[in-house]
Amino acid sequence: MRPWCADQASASKRLSDEPASFSERSARSDPSGDRIVTLGKIVGTFGVQGWMKIQSFTDPPENIFEYDNWRILKSGQWSSVSIEDGRVTGKGVLAKLAGIDTPEDARLYVGIEVGVARSEMPELSRGEFYWSDLEGLEARAGSGEVLGRIDHFRSTPAGDVVIVRGEREHWIPFVKERILKVDLEAGFIVLDWASDW
Repeated sequence: MRPWCADQASASKRLSDEPASFSERSARSDPSGDRIVTLGKIVGTFGVQGWMKIQSFTDPPENIFEYDNWRILKSGQWSSVSIEDGRVTGKGVLAKLAGIDTPEDARLYVGIEVGVARSEMPELSRGEFYWSDLEGLEARAGSGEVLGRIDHFRSTPAGDVVIVRGEREHWIPFVKERILKVDLEAGFIVLDWASDW
């Protein structure tokens, strides 16, 4: 999830989500009801002291350590974890979580998502939006025709794309010229696109 700036052709990247359906992510919240935004995933173990390899979805990858209050999704529930240490090496992003002191303990966490409460993410300037805030919005064409709902975003070598699912699936370049209006309160986004494209 990256912020999108209405005033810039290319916004600086904050986060980029691994593609997943909106319905999967939107239902996820911590016990307080705060929505959790996925920052990465535990993908392996490292060393003999319980360190873990993290696939960071933040851009740059080390930005995952800017968030102090990690949540992990284990057995369908988000729970808080304490980060003892973290670093980026030639082997990737590595983290040491409190209470995980052996490779065997760390192995139990492989495949688990790492997230942060949406309320703990930095506030954005006016005209900027996190991708996760746009997911689920109704997507409309400039003519007012409903295209569907924003399901997720994807980064491709050619640029960022928003995937809209409705009667058909639309892969729309997510560039300033295609975004005509964003209204979070009303729950819609207007795109320079047509249903038959």
